[in-house]
Amino acid sequence: MAKTSEVNPHAGSSFDDFLKGDGIYEEVQARALKRALAEQLDDAMQLSKLSKVHMAQRMATSRSQLDRVLDPGNLSIQLDTLIKAASAVGKTVEIRLKPSTKRTRTLAK
Repeated sequence: MAKTSEVNPHAGSSFDDFLKGDGIYEEVQARALKRALAEQLDDAMQLSKLSKVHMAQRMATSRSQLDRVLDPGNLSIQLDTLIKAASAVGKTVEIRLKPSTKRTRTLAK
């Protein structure tokens, strides 16, 4: 006897839908992305045995600016600063846009 796949009537919406419903989806997404970038930079610095002082020198910036880049809670990072930080540890930055899984907004004509 073949099994048919049934939709669970008790299944709720996705976590993304929950965040969108609360109006915080974009902020949570930005925080998660910044945390991942900060961790990748910190890992690359450790692998290179690069101190914050030397990293800041390679970036031609201050250590306090580097601390802001490495702070996962600080969302204010400029793209050129991120590129400098990646370059200082021998990395490049790749940014791309991808289609949303669901269309949440309609564009005005």
